[in-house]
Amino acid sequence: MGESSTRHPMTGNEMSGAAEGGTERHTYDVVVVGAGGAGLRAAIAAHEAGARTAVVCKSLLGKAHTVMAEGGIAAAMGNRWPEDGWEVHFRDTMRGGKMLNHWRMAQLHAQEAPERVMELEDWGALFDRTEDGLISQRDFGGHKYARLAHVGDRTGLEMIRTLQQRTVALGIDVFMECTVTDVFKQDGVVSGALAYWRETGRFVVFDTPTVVLATGGIGKSFKVTSNSWEYTGDGHALAMRTGASLINMEFVQFHPTGMVWPPSVKGLLVTESVRGDGGILRNSEGERFMFDYIPEYFRAETADTVEEADAWYEDKKSNRRPPELLPRDEVARAINSEIKAGRGTPHGGIYLDIASRRSPEFIRKRLPSMYHQFKELADVDITLEPMEIGPTCHYVMGGVEVDPDTQESAVTGLYAVGECSGGMHGSNRLGGNSLGDLLVFGKRAGESASAHAAGLGARRPQVDEDDVRAARASALAPFEVEGGENPYSIQADLQQSMNDLVGIIRTGPELQEALRAIEALKVRAASMKVEGHRQYNPGWHLALDLRNMLVVSEAVARAALAREESRGGHTRDDFPGPDPAWGTRNLVVRLDAAGTGVELHEQPLPVMPDELQQYFESK
Repeated sequence: MGESSTRHPMTGNEMSGAAEGGTERHTYDVVVVGAGGAGLRAAIAAHEAGARTAVVCKSLLGKAHTVMAEGGIAAAMGNRWPEDGWEVHFRDTMRGGKMLNHWRMAQLHAQEAPERVMELEDWGALFDRTEDGLISQRDFGGHKYARLAHVGDRTGLEMIRTLQQRTVALGIDVFMECTVTDVFKQDGVVSGALAYWRETGRFVVFDTPTVVLATGGIGKSFKVTSNSWEYTGDGHALAMRTGASLINMEFVQFHPTGMVWPPSVKGLLVTESVRGDGGILRNSEGERFMFDYIPEYFRAETADTVEEADAWYEDKKSNRRPPELLPRDEVARAINSEIKAGRGTPHGGIYLDIASRRSPEFIRKRLPSMYHQFKELADVDITLEPMEIGPTCHYVMGGVEVDPDTQESAVTGLYAVGECSGGMHGSNRLGGNSLGDLLVFGKRAGESASAHAAGLGARRPQVDEDDVRAARASALAPFEVEGGENPYSIQADLQQSMNDLVGIIRTGPELQEALRAIEALKVRAASMKVEGHRQYNPGWHLALDLRNMLVVSEAVARAALAREESRGGHTRDDFPGPDPAWGTRNLVVRLDAAGTGVELHEQPLPVMPDELQQYFESK
């Protein structure tokens, strides 16, 4: 830092007055990109392992999308069901992902999640309690037992609050409202990164031998999404441009219950806890339709009568689970089918009803955020009337291909964790598994990155100044274009194409049309024009984000076209069932040699050891 270093009066960011050529320079052992649950847990782990650590986040600290995770953290703690254990959680996770998960990631997650939850509590997280004072656990779709540790329906908010508080208390440097555009390499290994302050447009170079990507998802490529504005696939695209590969990109989760009306809350998530606490789905004819959509795969454990489904809420041992609590992909497809069959609501959704099933006091106590959010934002009182909901783009199972134990990608020094990493969830994520994923693998990534940096000693790779100049010029290119196109019109067309052609139900011809549309958008994006200057310029920020959105959208569409079956979060109308042959392989995508497109190849699933295979044989 320069001698005249000061802090910005509003954000608290450090500003170096002695930066050469208008570019700040900082040296760290570990740089974490993203300040959600995964990024903060990784930064804490790296710091505690002795690494000089920084967090770089696109928005303000505490605004990460993790706060939208409402239901809870899936962990087999056995507080409500002593029969629960990591083996059952592991089995549920693999079955939910239709066995395409990397078995080792699912195993580590199931084994280590309880300890990570207890750690959060040690750091000050306040969980709801059982009658005898243990951390309360609630039911969620796809989980055999009630295992989601929760804080009402504000679990993600409590997690971020706790991790953020610890990050600040440890004195970890945080660069807020700062966006990473490039990761640098020397001799094939990570040497640093380039970022810019969103406020001033000033560039920042990080000299670091490790970068941990924790940037979240890709939802802003779709028109209707629960995701926040930051979710433009930055980590996915940065990894590809650095030389890493992505896995499982065809699997995009459409959460079954996003609000479709009123317009002020369109796409906003209605937590699965509403269904876990008694809410049911009805079509416009008042029919509780989920009984018509129970797949053979889950029939043995799912109630097939209204009487048994309702009895389950009071006596879970003697009754099977309601079909409303099937995994998210099954519920989303069923809702989509009802809407397509003409049994949807006036605004193109279906009804989620908890008002007629639970008292207002129960709803306000168990679902306080849901109640207040919709009352304030939409004047919908969920204690009095049903909600109009429909599938909304929510989560991408695909992400950077990483080593299960360390979270390191194929590029030495580049790690990925959370939603931007792939493998853990297979073809479909169970609710509650994302928050556990963030904690378990955030810790592992931070520790691994710290160990790698420490092992280098004096042999740290150096940032090439030519690479810095090229990255800066590339970022500023939209200012040089004469008579180009507005980035907002390109984004709108991309979102419409992805919504219409790569949505919840897909066909070969539509996916081919989507790829043609993306190619045309790439041509238009090459001549994007940004007006004004670098300060406070959202058009420029979007122009840079669009580069990431386009490459990631192509990866999704290309993988979806190649996988000729329906499985998990990927449904092909022209290949309606799962194909056992496709159940043995993953699709891996990386940038082509020219760096302008996406190439794809098949890869066999990692072989599960016999001692884990036994958990599936008797079921």
